[in-house]
Amino acid sequence: MAIAESACIAGIFEHPLRHAPDHSLGQLHAEVVAGALADAGLDQRDVDGFFCASDAPGGVLSIADYLGIRPRHVNATEIGGASYIAHVAHAAQAIRAGKCNIALITLAGQPRTKGTPPRAYAAEAPEAPFELPYGPTVLNLYAMVAMRHMYEHGTTAEQLAWVKVAASHHAQHNPNALLRKVVTVEDVLSSPIVCDPLHRLDCCVITDGGGALIVCREEIARSLRKPLVRAIGTGTAIKHHNGGKVDITASGAALSGPVAFAEAGVTPADIKYASIYDSFTITVIVQLEDLGFCERGQGGRFVSDGNLISGVGKLPFNTDGGGLCNNHPSNRGGMTKVIEAVRQLRGEAHPAVQVNNCDLALAHATGGSLATRHASATLILERAA
Repeated sequence: MAIAESACIAGIFEHPLRHAPDHSLGQLHAEVVAGALADAGLDQRDVDGFFCASDAPGGVLSIADYLGIRPRHVNATEIGGASYIAHVAHAAQAIRAGKCNIALITLAGQPRTKGTPPRAYAAEAPEAPFELPYGPTVLNLYAMVAMRHMYEHGTTAEQLAWVKVAASHHAQHNPNALLRKVVTVEDVLSSPIVCDPLHRLDCCVITDGGGALIVCREEIARSLRKPLVRAIGTGTAIKHHNGGKVDITASGAALSGPVAFAEAGVTPADIKYASIYDSFTITVIVQLEDLGFCERGQGGRFVSDGNLISGVGKLPFNTDGGGLCNNHPSNRGGMTKVIEAVRQLRGEAHPAVQVNNCDLALAHATGGSLATRHASATLILERAA
């Protein structure tokens, strides 16, 4: 049985708050779950599969107890921001195998309220004694990718800035977005350099909040209230240093993307809308190349002149404002990427950014850092009749 015949996303919810100092982490999880169940027309008694990552307080046992669910199938895959797209794939596999019928996927976090801890290495991690002395941070690792991409392919700071410009054009229509002001290329370039060559506006927002998804059998989804959105292709990959033989301008999307496209039986040219992980502007450019939307080294040229802006460009992306302007809950962007892709396929995006005849969408996320070891997960969704 193909994924397209068995698994649909029937419920979505994105928490409206971007700063939640008066909430507990468990409360945020409970609120996004309630929202997704209400969106689908279900309640917690219907859930028999549960998928979460390390953001769940107390782990899968504690949060399942707190939410009042009694799953017969659980999965706690942890691959950073890519976890939640991987969870959709795992839920589809579990549904296909008869392990569950209605799966819940949840994310919540409070980095805006509680701060973001510095990059940590487990004492037993084999790379720690070799990398820790050099002081790696998320910021300087991505700056390395940007600098190398500029060196190898002639990518410019102006081209990077166009990614932020596109995100801001979309965020202006999202009442919940943290940054709703439309910015120009000049605004991005005049913002302070935070790690050469990245400017402040090349970086994503830090927000509290979260989101949840309901994945279920197609026959169940057809009986519910929302338009049918099928998961038709998934791919997950790990990219690491490969014993020193590594190209930091390439990502795991070059591995996960082809698997997802092959399973779905479509090509990049068929995609009407793309949710692309946008921790930094360079993240988007690298992934566009690796997913096959443009040739290697041509990402900067592809995004220039507004090609990512809905209604203007070739490939509308992140029409909620993405991680660059809207929301990056718990510093993990995979969940919101799926949510906005589903909105587009249902025709529920803001009218100003809704893609005409959006019947095929892609959501992609990374977990870790492009310059070092990371996971990539790709999901292809279709609107069904």
